Amino acid sequence: MKKQKTILCISSYEKGFDFMNQAKDEGVRVLLLTSQSLQSSPWPKESIDEIFYMPDSNKEWNIEHMIKAVSFLARNEKIDLIAALDDFDVEKAALLREHLRIPGMGDTTARYFRDKLAMRMRAEESGLLVPPFVHILNYDNIKSFLAVVEPPYVLKPRMQAGAIGIKKINSADQLWKNLDILGDRQSYFLLEKFIEGDIFHVDSIIVKKEVLFSISHRYGLPPMEVAHEGRVFSSITLKRTSKEAKVLSEQNDKLLKSLGLVKGVSHTEFIKGKDGKFYFLETSARVGGANIADLVYYASGLNLWKEWAKLELNDKYVLPKFTNGYAGIIQSLAKQEWPDMKAFNEPEVVWLLTKKFHAGLIISSLSYDRVSELMNRYTDKFYSEFFTTAPLPEKPTE
Repeated sequence: MKKQKTILCISSYEKGFDFMNQAKDEGVRVLLLTSQSLQSSPWPKESIDEIFYMPDSNKEWNIEHMIKAVSFLARNEKIDLIAALDDFDVEKAALLREHLRIPGMGDTTARYFRDKLAMRMRAEESGLLVPPFVHILNYDNIKSFLAVVEPPYVLKPRMQAGAIGIKKINSADQLWKNLDILGDRQSYFLLEKFIEGDIFHVDSIIVKKEVLFSISHRYGLPPMEVAHEGRVFSSITLKRTSKEAKVLSEQNDKLLKSLGLVKGVSHTEFIKGKDGKFYFLETSARVGGANIADLVYYASGLNLWKEWAKLELNDKYVLPKFTNGYAGIIQSLAKQEWPDMKAFNEPEVVWLLTKKFHAGLIISSLSYDRVSELMNRYTDKFYSEFFTTAPLPEKPTE
């Protein structure tokens, strides 16, 4: 009789429900390691055999304590696989795999998917365009960079996700003042030329280092602008036949092969500058946040969380049939506790966000033009009826 596999899922945030549901459907024993502050979260307990909680302060875990705790757990549990369900858990999972000698992504490869400096250097070595950048380390190198690269710049933490902790820098004086504030934390940052343009994301399924599936979308506004200046967040599927979709697919394939991801899912971002060229921004070895998995599902019929679980837990993976439809997502902080979404009643509206002080929806159709039309109309309505802003936290909150 074939022994039942055990997978340890690590999620310091409330996500990955579909992954764990699919893992249970695959007949796997599912363990969850999560933050103590999430004890009251609606985890899919019917799919989880046991939940273990790590004490967390500001969502941060003591890594040494985590390694000791999981090692103690492994005395009686034979853990076959470890899955990091959030960007902030990729390093945790890699450290545990290395320590327990469990197959999967180790420290070196994980670094390419978490460290913005490492991924830029590797992408550049592979022939991809990246915005000019410099590590905040050697002051002579920084001064040389400032002498040849004109502002504005962006000062980015190497290990954060999304727009968290990013600061726009408009002059050398402003940079040095910020570095004084950072003190001994400076080496954990990089400085990059700010490039104006449209930002795109490519979401992928990878097996045996080959991209089996990818789909490209364009953000309505850059996520950094949405986060820092307060805007409505949106994204729409690109026309499959567009030149942009073709170029993004090619560059995404080249990038992921160079970074060494053997199997899994990825969310990668590129920017198209005013010069018409595409520049790599960042990537990750996980499902995209901000409900992008739902956006991909309503455009293609593929649930990235479930497909990820299938390919992790089976020796052979077959990509299901998918549709070449189109979808768009609109989300915003709302001034109402529970926004009234009744006016958004077109048949193409297939999903509504249910979250206090938030408004959100997804539009789906086989027609790109129809999705684009509704996106434009509804974005205006979001601004007039719901939109409000709040300061971006220095650290992630959920």
